[in-house]
Parts: sequence; structure tokens; C-alpha cells
Amino acid sequence: MLVRLLYASRVVDDSPAAIEDILAQSRQHNPGCGITGILCYGGGIFLQAIEGGRSAVNALYGQILHDARHEDVQLLHYEEIAERRFGGWTMGQVNLSKINHSILLKYSETPELDPYAVSGKVSLALLEELMATASIMGRA
Repeated sequence: MLVRLLYASRVVDDSPAAIEDILAQSRQHNPGCGITGILCYGGGIFLQAIEGGRSAVNALYGQILHDARHEDVQLLHYEEIAERRFGGWTMGQVNLSKINHSILLKYSETPELDPYAVSGKVSLALLEELMATASIMGRA
């Protein structure tokens, strides 16, 4: 059974090297577990969608909850799915400092990423638009 999990967290270290380390670790680990998804970051916040088998996704989320690189981890959305939306990425990447801020304004009160202030469905719609506008890098 496939599931999609969406969470937000605050980044402990948002240096480019730390972000790249998280992405590299995800891209190395995820294919063997059948996990796909995207990681969006900006303003010290991660917004991540993870898709895959229920057990694998739940196990990964459990690891994230205990990962010292994240704090204030909050589950935003969890659902069973018939098919993946982010299946082309072992872990796609979006750097919000490099996109048109009107996309963020479409989904929130300010042109900043704040998944803590909107619903999980709104955050998922933002990720889908970023995918549709080719804002996601790092296709596997």
C-alpha cells in the first residue's frame, strides 16, 4: 500500500553543506526503500513530501523525528494514495530563495514558506505547483 506523508520542520543548520548532506543521504538511502519525494526549504524551514510503502514511509518519518538536524517536526498530511505524484525523484529539491515569490503568495499571506500557518492540503498544492512549474531540481 502506497502512502504520502507531508511534514514541516525547522532546520538546525541551514548552511548549504548541511542541506546538501541531507539531500545526498536521502538520495542514497531512498531508492533501496522505494521512497520518493521532494524537499523544499527556505527561511530555515523544511517542507517535505515522502511517498512509498506504508512501513518504509513510517520508518523514515520516525527517523526524522529523532534526527538532530530537525526541530519542531510536525506532521501536516498523511494519506493512502493510488499513485505517486513525486515518483520521478529519489529526493527532489526546491530552494525557495530562487523561485518567483508570487507562487508562495498564491498559497499564503506572505511570500515566505510557512507550512505551520496553512493546512497540509495547501502545502501539498504548493509542492504540486512547484513541480508543475519545473522548480524542482535533482531528478533521479
